Amino acid sequence: MRTRMEIAAKRDTAETISTRHAPHNLEAEQQLLGAILVNNQTYDRVEAFLKPQHFFDPNLQEIFEKTSALIRAGKIASPVTLKTFFPADHLVADMPIDIYLLRLASQATSIINAEDFGLLIMDLATRRNLIEIGTDVVNVAFDAPIDMPPRAQIEDAEKRLFELAEKGGSDGGFKTFATAATEAIEMAEAAYKRDGQLSGIATGLNDLDAKMGGLQHSDLIILAARPAMGKTSLVTNIAYNVASVYRSEEQPDGSLKTTNGGVVGFFSLEMSAEQLATRVIAEQAMVSSEKIRRGKVDQNEFARIAHKAQEMQVTPLHIDQTGGISIAQLSARARRLKRQRGLDLLIVDYLQLLSGSSAKSSQGRVQEITEITTGLKALAKELAVPIIALSQLSRQVESRDDKRPQLSDLRESGSIEQDADVVMFIYREEYYKEREMPKEGTEEFFTWQAEMERCMGKAEIIIAKQRHGPTGIVPVAFQPEFTRFSDLAQDDYIPEAYE
Repeated sequence: MRTRMEIAAKRDTAETISTRHAPHNLEAEQQLLGAILVNNQTYDRVEAFLKPQHFFDPNLQEIFEKTSALIRAGKIASPVTLKTFFPADHLVADMPIDIYLLRLASQATSIINAEDFGLLIMDLATRRNLIEIGTDVVNVAFDAPIDMPPRAQIEDAEKRLFELAEKGGSDGGFKTFATAATEAIEMAEAAYKRDGQLSGIATGLNDLDAKMGGLQHSDLIILAARPAMGKTSLVTNIAYNVASVYRSEEQPDGSLKTTNGGVVGFFSLEMSAEQLATRVIAEQAMVSSEKIRRGKVDQNEFARIAHKAQEMQVTPLHIDQTGGISIAQLSARARRLKRQRGLDLLIVDYLQLLSGSSAKSSQGRVQEITEITTGLKALAKELAVPIIALSQLSRQVESRDDKRPQLSDLRESGSIEQDADVVMFIYREEYYKEREMPKEGTEEFFTWQAEMERCMGKAEIIIAKQRHGPTGIVPVAFQPEFTRFSDLAQDDYIPEAYE
């Protein structure tokens, strides 16, 4: 049981915290503004990272905002020109605005120190933001509102902290050509060392990689098809191919840098983690998933399954099976995965099972899908990883003679097509031909049989849009019993048969 002294000490500590002043440095803010008013070139040193909201004093925020607007308009910002943008009777610190501006100019720091002063002001603003986030977390936890359960509060706090960590850096602006060239050479070196010598992440399908250069960082890739075409099968193939060749090396700061393959995050909104794992094992062990579910496997097949399952114990493939999550929840979990375990590729199965904010939902499904695709593209850029999102196609495909999908077949296609960097479709002629089987023994049957032999075991990945490369069709092999995609053997490469 706590003593009275302990309770009193804790109460005193709480009171001390509540009476603390937010971290700030008015002198630094005043001297930096004074330096800008004396010499507008000072502004160039802080323009890339310093914003009005970084200033603690609201009056100084307003002065910096008006000063910035004047300089960006190509005009001189000085105490004389700036005072005309304030009311004549405007007071700051109990003195007229013109007197206050002249006093700021008299307190100017050296232009050499301007960037250091700007960074100090920004760092103090970041600390104030941290205090604000922490205070909000405490207050909401005490109030326990019905519409914000603890899990939602945690995700909101994570999102705000991640945004605070990612924005406000001082490394923006122009780069010298030497810096850009060095980065280009480093990218080329990494591509040379990576499997397939690609600038992006290899999918494991060589013909597809040759067309796309691999999965490019920050790209939103939409993979769409009608049911039973193999959307989930293709992304599970790619997910395993990427995760199974993962290699990394430790950096001087102790962090890990991916050198090959990657850590994969898989949001399975439709299937459970166990179903997805069964599917991946079946694909890789080349045993029918139906036989695995029913337990009808022989000794050799079970040995292959056990071997693949053991291999996958160390494969960095992480599955989130939560259904019906929002784009905000998905983003928060992806950020957490990257922070805790790393992340190089994110897969969402599938787009239409995500939900947007309640405000967008009330405006209709098209607006909600727009919010989701915009959020996924922003997340891809924020985390600097490719995101593959599966999508459904409308039924109008089935009403055409040529069943190959087109961009206009995407459901809510406007936002999906606009936000995506790459749009791919899967088309299997074999699936449709099977359902056109005529009566056996007829002339039509023999024609159908020849067409079935031609398209059996083949599929097409149609690249309908690619922002950074060519479009076209990539033929691949498909084994429906194992739901496995692979490179299609070309006739030119098949060795000559000897009898």
